[in-house]
Amino acid sequence: MNAPAALFDTALARHRLARAERIGYAGFLLDRLVEDLDDRLGAVLRDFSTVLDLATPGTGAGTALASRYPKSLILRLAALPGSGGSHIVGDPEFLPLAAGSLDLAVSLLTLHAVNDLPGTLIQLRRALRPDGLFLGCLLGGATLTELRQSFAQAESEIEGGISPRVSPFAAVREAGALLQRAGFALPVADTDTLMVRYADLFGLMRDLRAMGMTNVLTERRRTPLRRATLVRAAEVYAERFSDSDGRVRATFEVLWLSGWVPHESQQKPLRPGTAKSRLADALGTVELKPEPGRTP
Repeated sequence: MNAPAALFDTALARHRLARAERIGYAGFLLDRLVEDLDDRLGAVLRDFSTVLDLATPGTGAGTALASRYPKSLILRLAALPGSGGSHIVGDPEFLPLAAGSLDLAVSLLTLHAVNDLPGTLIQLRRALRPDGLFLGCLLGGATLTELRQSFAQAESEIEGGISPRVSPFAAVREAGALLQRAGFALPVADTDTLMVRYADLFGLMRDLRAMGMTNVLTERRRTPLRRATLVRAAEVYAERFSDSDGRVRATFEVLWLSGWVPHESQQKPLRPGTAKSRLADALGTVELKPEPGRTP
């Protein structure tokens, strides 16, 4: 059978990220997520001896991990050789890691742009030891919804059709199901919506360029963007998504995922009929009995 067509042009994605780092990476979103990562790890009352930072842009996540776990071995896999700090250059979809070699794996702002997210999660689960933890975040389905809608309307009016410009990000339910599919126990998926404001559409586009987050879809239109379309998209954006002060909003939905590799020490649900106390007693209520001959 033929492999499914790649959704993302990964070579172009690496090129765009390298350009972003050369011109000065716009790290405001990533800095916030590194703080959130540290807060979430602070709630896990245990240490991890071998830790992986999987392809998070920049060195912020690695620095936070080294500070939190000063006695641990911190490994960093990056997509580019010049990403700063000591790291392994590799592809997050083909992990060069032995089975059971990690205790903790984290990844920020990367997994939404891999072509095989289920496969990557399966590889991470295999690389983690029993009772090892994966914690990461990716962009969710509401991300850049304003940009998507503005360009769709502009292209429909100016060019008579629309082209894919914003990645089809995952939804929180889909992400949680992928953790279970990969074999993680105690999977948790939650979402956090961050709203960023700009003077206009062009400010947002400059930041996306400086984050390496411009269009790398394989089905993207290859012809240059028409100036009339861009101008109309900026007008639509200002008309539909501006605040009273004239600044426009941009949504970034962040999906946080966590899951543990199964281990005998982890909590497990009781088998039906084995409970030792009644729910009615715990709630302080009276249990109502069904009438004879009626189904409760």
